[in-house]
Amino acid sequence: MDAADLELLVSRQMPYGKYKGRAIVDLPGHYLAWFARKGFPPGEIGRLLALAHELNHNGLLDLVEPLRKR
Repeated sequence: MDAADLELLVSRQMPYGKYKGRAIVDLPGHYLAWFARKGFPPGEIGRLLALAHELNHNGLLDLVEPLRKR
């Protein structure tokens, strides 16, 4: 993980599925946990989903709050 990935979490939107158009960081925990069980997709979206899951699961979403205010 690097700072650029944290910035992408707040700016990149989910490109498909039930939560299409929602910022990756705003996806619900149960949805991220589903990906964790079934497998994250390849590429940048998968990497960001995995990071969002880790932050959500460990209660660290406050780390991205300052980035939302930019």
